[in-house]
Amino acid sequence: MKIIRTRNFLNKLKNILTYIAKDKISAAKQFRKDLNEKIKNLTHFPYKYRKSYYFNDENIRDMVFKGYTIIYKIEKNKITILDIFKKEQYDNI
Repeated sequence: MKIIRTRNFLNKLKNILTYIAKDKISAAKQFRKDLNEKIKNLTHFPYKYRKSYYFNDENIRDMVFKGYTIIYKIEKNKITILDIFKKEQYDNI
């Protein structure tokens, strides 16, 4: 199963990593490494995480990671990583 990261996800992740790196560069690198590992593991158990709170679709899921919600969509031969945000950021939109 292939993993696709959308431009939206990559842009938001870059902003998060930049913010973390202002305090500690090694923490930003570790965050990225740990997140990538968790995303990679989705190929083994794509339905492991809850059905999305934000979408009415069984194939869209919410993975919570260190206070961030990562939204992804399960399709036939791929998983598309759609978004990453903190819940309180989403609530303020």
